[in-house]
Amino acid sequence: MENYCHKVQYYETDQMQIVHHSNYIRWFEEARTYYLEQIGFGYDRMEREGITCPVLEVFCKYLSMVRFPDKVLISTKIVGFSGVRMSLEYEIRDRLSGKLRTIGHSKHCFVGPAGKPVILIKENPELFDLLKSNISEATNAGQN
Repeated sequence: MENYCHKVQYYETDQMQIVHHSNYIRWFEEARTYYLEQIGFGYDRMEREGITCPVLEVFCKYLSMVRFPDKVLISTKIVGFSGVRMSLEYEIRDRLSGKLRTIGHSKHCFVGPAGKPVILIKENPELFDLLKSNISEATNAGQN
């Protein structure tokens, strides 16, 4: 799957002329949205079908600085999926050098229109099957 490419904007930098730490979390969101679109079930479709996917937890480890106007590639993969919750991992790499800049993960749950958690296999079997089939192969190998 193609990685999400983000071009650093000047407004994302701080007085030290590096990307402010809060932007990396936004980039994870951009990459997650892109990933779901690429596998065929974007957030817009999820919401039309009455499902939202709020963030329960997010972690970000900064390994090296990103500056304006760098371009970074963000890889996203599903590493856990229970049908009620989903965990993803992210790697941010410099587009030119390939140097790893940041790693992170996020955890989410699936919520229906009433704001309560839903079990996807019952609520939306198509989305359940799609997410289950996209769990990282490395994760699948570790579960056997």
